[in-house]
Amino acid sequence: MTRATFGKLLVATAMTFAMMSAASAYTQEQEAMCTSDAFRVCSSEIPDVQRVTACMMRNKSQLSAGCRAVMDASAPAPTATYQPAAKPMNLAPPKPKRTGV
Repeated sequence: MTRATFGKLLVATAMTFAMMSAASAYTQEQEAMCTSDAFRVCSSEIPDVQRVTACMMRNKSQLSAGCRAVMDASAPAPTATYQPAAKPMNLAPPKPKRTGV
């Protein structure tokens, strides 16, 4: 293994760890599932971690089944979509009715 190949492998390994948020870290098994996919599908984005992550999410259909499962598990949960209210609510209290005296 040449020094350049070893260096690329080291960078890819570090990238794989960095792809996860601090709340949930990759296991060595998960890292092993995605390292070869990162080189195969997104090598042009290495060493930029954010670009590699975006590339892998964008090309999820090209990833191995194991790496796809890792990426699905680490993807952020979908957020609720915005739906505007049909009519604004009136929050003012009703005015008291006057009785004729």
